[in-house]
Amino acid sequence: MTDLEQLREQFHKELADASDTTALEEIRTRFLGRRSVLKEQFRLLPQLPEQERREYAGRLNQLSQALEQQIGQAIDTARRAETAERLRDEWIDVTLPGQAPRRGAWHPLTDVEERCLTVLRRLGFERAEGPEVEDAYHNFDALNIPQHHPARDMQDTFWLDGGRLLRSHTTTVQARVLGSRPELPVKVAAAGRVYRNEAVDATHLAMFHQLEGFWLEPGLTLGHLKELLSFVARALYGEDIRLRFKPKYYPYTEPSIGLDIACTNCGGDGCEACHRVGWVTIIGAGMIHPAVLREFGYDRDGIRGIAFGWGTTRMTAQLLGITKVRPLYASDQRQLSHLHRGMTA
Repeated sequence: MTDLEQLREQFHKELADASDTTALEEIRTRFLGRRSVLKEQFRLLPQLPEQERREYAGRLNQLSQALEQQIGQAIDTARRAETAERLRDEWIDVTLPGQAPRRGAWHPLTDVEERCLTVLRRLGFERAEGPEVEDAYHNFDALNIPQHHPARDMQDTFWLDGGRLLRSHTTTVQARVLGSRPELPVKVAAAGRVYRNEAVDATHLAMFHQLEGFWLEPGLTLGHLKELLSFVARALYGEDIRLRFKPKYYPYTEPSIGLDIACTNCGGDGCEACHRVGWVTIIGAGMIHPAVLREFGYDRDGIRGIAFGWGTTRMTAQLLGITKVRPLYASDQRQLSHLHRGMTA
């Protein structure tokens, strides 16, 4: 039979050396488990004489109960210590503000569109929408662009089956609004994507964004148009922005002008963004052509119209101070975040 006192000492020695619940559970298994020395001693009891068996069984029971109590207390103490340590490691101050999820933001192009529309709303303009897939009448014929005009060349426009096409300007919305014969005065703005079959470079893409506006009312003059364009440009770029007007040609306006601003990237010294000339055209405008007014029955009672189209893609590049427009249409989240910070700086 095993020396029970020696077994008790061995148990106490290993119990003192145990540092966590895993080690304590191993001690419990080794000393009190089904295949432990104590259990083996209980199985050998029938081999002893009756008197020795009673005495030895009593000692075995006392030792087993003592060891079970001590190992149980040691495991409880170790568990409390481990729980306290884990709480210290995982503790957080719930009174501190949490980490808010990342907030989305408008695309820089959308931001510029909304800025432009906000300025126009201050002047009484209302927004209108039109389809991107158009017919030749609204894209060309109604806007004084007859069939022989160069703008109808296959190299300038994306044509689709059935004589339809991707609109080459947002002026198609002007044609659709005037075709509905609204009451005067008419002040409408339209923004969206347009398409041109042209070479891609630092400041041109085959798909880009425009914002169209037009105003129909008796007595309008070129002076009203120039003042409106100046007000819009300064509202977007600041009162100190340098402006200049130059003559232009558009088939649906007469006379036609363009509004240039000093390049915001180089300050007018000349760089890649402005093709080394120091100026960037952001708005093409003019008095609505009499042929367009006649097409929709507004050639009467001194009615005049002014129209303007903004290249919001180029305007966005100028506001951000970037030399190329391609990054505006990239899907790189890091780049878009950088551009957004530039818009809000």
